[in-house]
Amino acid sequence: MTQEQRLEYLIQYLRSESASAYCWPDAAGFDGKRNLLRAMMNVRPPLPIEKSVLSVQDSYLRQRSKEKGIVSAAGLPRCSADPRIAIWQGDITRLNIGAIVNAANSQMLGCFVPLHSCIDNCIHTFAGMQLRTECQRKMEALRQKYGLDYEQPTAVPLLTDAYNLPAAKIIHIVGPCVRERLTPASEHDLAACYCRTLELCAAEKLRSLAFCCISTGVFGFPGARAATVAVKTVRAWLDDHPRAIDLVVFNVFKDRDKKLYADELK
Repeated sequence: MTQEQRLEYLIQYLRSESASAYCWPDAAGFDGKRNLLRAMMNVRPPLPIEKSVLSVQDSYLRQRSKEKGIVSAAGLPRCSADPRIAIWQGDITRLNIGAIVNAANSQMLGCFVPLHSCIDNCIHTFAGMQLRTECQRKMEALRQKYGLDYEQPTAVPLLTDAYNLPAAKIIHIVGPCVRERLTPASEHDLAACYCRTLELCAAEKLRSLAFCCISTGVFGFPGARAATVAVKTVRAWLDDHPRAIDLVVFNVFKDRDKKLYADELK
């Protein structure tokens, strides 16, 4: 199959899977169809999916990954003040690394808003439909243990495969929400997000990971203070565990965030 044929196949499959849920208008052009497929994947519930369909999806997404360009984390320039750390500005789904960190919500199923620009949406889109299914399976197991109303607490990481991403694993974590003013409790919770993620990586023998800017988007944590907490917490943890992890990447998207982290690491 060509990439165009894979794209058309997947769109038609999702249309046929549930006509009432996928009454999407036709899209014009290759880019329009790419966006249509992404939107349809974004809203698809975590249902079983045929292996033949997954095979086509995996081929499509791996080709998309090559088109975007895979970035080796091992080759990133290290911070001169701390060679254990790198700052990288770009799409986290391009990183070939032990694990990437996803800023998740308490349902742990990804973002269901079509074409939303959040990192949760992006990661689920390019990992593939298997990711939501795995998250659902793990959440169901937790509900069996803790009750049917269980939601993932703040600062408790969940590990999954990365499927069609160049990373080996994804660590999903719910950061603290700041609604009105920043409190010491929110800062403590954000620090716990970083510590517990690093602890999970060490336990799973993952030697490198990339953190996104946890809680600084719709969760409202002020970016400058978040960078201070992140850098201070990660450096202290690495000092306490000198042989556990080789590389921590602070992945940023905005120029402002890149400068904030660079300033913190001087």
